[in-house]
Amino acid sequence: MRLLPGQARSEIKSPLLPARVSLYASRMDSSRPFEIFLVCAPGLEPVLLEEVREKGFDKAEAGPGGVTIMGGWPEVWRANLDLRGAVRVLVRIGGFMAFHLAQLDKRSRKFDWGAVLRPEVPVRVQVTCKASKIYHAKAACERIERALVESHAIPLSPEAEIVVKVRIHDNNVAISIDSTGEALHIRGHKEAVGKAPMRENLAAMLLRQCGYDGREPVIDPMCGSGTFVIEAAEIAAGLQPGRSRGFAFQNLASFDAEAFAALRRTAPKPVPASGYYGSDRDAGAVRNATANADRAGVSEFTHFSCHGAAEIRPPDDRKGLVMVNPPYGGRIGNKKLLYALYGSFGQTMLTHFKGWRVGLVTSEPSLAKATGLPWKPLGLPIAHGGMKVWLWQTPPLR
Repeated sequence: MRLLPGQARSEIKSPLLPARVSLYASRMDSSRPFEIFLVCAPGLEPVLLEEVREKGFDKAEAGPGGVTIMGGWPEVWRANLDLRGAVRVLVRIGGFMAFHLAQLDKRSRKFDWGAVLRPEVPVRVQVTCKASKIYHAKAACERIERALVESHAIPLSPEAEIVVKVRIHDNNVAISIDSTGEALHIRGHKEAVGKAPMRENLAAMLLRQCGYDGREPVIDPMCGSGTFVIEAAEIAAGLQPGRSRGFAFQNLASFDAEAFAALRRTAPKPVPASGYYGSDRDAGAVRNATANADRAGVSEFTHFSCHGAAEIRPPDDRKGLVMVNPPYGGRIGNKKLLYALYGSFGQTMLTHFKGWRVGLVTSEPSLAKATGLPWKPLGLPIAHGGMKVWLWQTPPLR
């Protein structure tokens, strides 16, 4: 089929899910559902898919690097507010064919950027090229930037929160907007962090993988800044992870402040029992975790204390989950010095935590095995901090 000037091919390969076929118009029709891509850490796609479906999003499908859903702007806002496992939310706003830079320039000028972008709000453009006649990403980026400025009076800034992401693949120009801004693990209330902190969205997905649903106690005996404990308490209290922060989409032309306000919730639901406990041998970490829990609005449900991991004991007769992110060689310290720590932790679990489950994150299989705990078969590796880590899980200890 011959393409007319400015006309889009009806089927284009998805820019972030190569195996999926997506339908792109040359410009966004905001009255119809469009593709929304929920980015997550590689290895956590099935876990995020479970959360997305649980939250009631439509036509969810997992693929490399995240989950695709269909929806409108209210779904974009809700995904940013409600999803604990996503890193960011990308909106697929349209696309067209381009076989050379002059064609890219012309069609970029005709693209209806004003349907999404505001002329007084600066943006920055990121371009990747693959298997296309347009192969020079920097030159392509310059053409698109020029079109934004000269044809639509949209300013540019290298520090702009709003990012226009363009992928040119097989001569298809696919355009997305990053609706999130700062990555979603930045909840807006964790100001105090220690060395090598666990990111909140990863913590939430690991808790989910361990079967945590907000109805059992959670203990972290090496809590650092309190991420596992605070995430567990927030889940139990039904708090939205994005309730304390702003988003890039609030500066888009499509934003409706009143409709968004109706989606945002701040008050927690009643929590039956305060069963969220963290401890650390570093007094500074305990102070940080306590302050973070207070800012998050879950201090009523959380307890932090200063002592070593071998000293923890169950708070009462209930059984639950021990969730821990200990130091490991690639993250902190010398691996050879950590075997005693892991061995002592494992012995404490086997002696005092019968009936509890244990979840442990590490990049070092030998350290996990040094605990002597009865680990289940490993799942997929997870990208974290430039390395691969695994979640090690036990059944209820006997």
